[in-house]
Amino acid sequence: MGTSDNETKLYNVRSAAEEAYYKDCTLCPRNCHVNRLNGTLGFCRAGASITAARAALHHWEEPCISGSNGSGTVFFTGCSLGCVYCQNYNISRNLAGKEISTERLAEIFLELQGQKAHNINLVTPSHYVPSIVKSIRLAREKGLDIPIVYNSSGYENVDTVKLLEGNVDIFLPDLKYCGQNLSKRYSFTNDYFEAASKAIAEMVRQTGEAQFSEDIMTRGVIVRHLLLPGGLKDSKKVIKYLYETYGDTIYLSIMNQYTPLEQVKSYPELDRKVTQKEYDELIDYALEIGVENGFIQEGETALESFIPEFNSQGI
Repeated sequence: MGTSDNETKLYNVRSAAEEAYYKDCTLCPRNCHVNRLNGTLGFCRAGASITAARAALHHWEEPCISGSNGSGTVFFTGCSLGCVYCQNYNISRNLAGKEISTERLAEIFLELQGQKAHNINLVTPSHYVPSIVKSIRLAREKGLDIPIVYNSSGYENVDTVKLLEGNVDIFLPDLKYCGQNLSKRYSFTNDYFEAASKAIAEMVRQTGEAQFSEDIMTRGVIVRHLLLPGGLKDSKKVIKYLYETYGDTIYLSIMNQYTPLEQVKSYPELDRKVTQKEYDELIDYALEIGVENGFIQEGETALESFIPEFNSQGI
């Protein structure tokens, strides 16, 4: 099932509400105020039409997300955060992908459900939220009945997250940093923690405590944290903040999969993998302060083979 370019142009009619968001864009905390309708690009470098680079079953998420069948994952093009070390750099900054309509995105959701996906997993969707919400509603009308996962950097405007209420079942945000030094150097923002902590609070408000069906999450929040080389001190602050704030209401996913790609050559401190000693110390710290609801990674996860090929599969 698919649409031709002519059909995409015919059906991709935006509502007045959608156009208002894109005409003066403040969907993310950068508040660029650009008019995406006329092709002006803000930090995320996204236009007003949805662009995506891959839609397929994905088996490398947390076990309660991927399950045995895989997560029906849609990777969107562009990013409002733009970390220098991003493993999806080819789509976040190089902008690989294909423009599609909201109707086509709804069809993609249904196709992934037909492939027995446990859920629909929206990766880096922040800058397309008004259109994605429309697609979710269209797909629900046509029989979509699996959970929707919102998988983001955590760098969100609370008002944008509020648009997702009733449409998203599971939030899978990052909390990357506590300190401004790291967020400014690697993600070009001083307000990452302030914005992400407020956004996560809104996500938890919407979902409440985690719910499961046969070991597959159906509702709730999992906050991810990626340990960076040399970032152990800040990582401990992240874990402490999350546990002291939310306790066992949320799940934590503490990751060691940092992969040094070509674009970090100008950041010498990032041009290496995380050591086992660094990661073990972070996990030991999480256990010491009482974290129980969590996921850790074992074995060799820092491999480029874990990075999908962004070739417009399924789009």
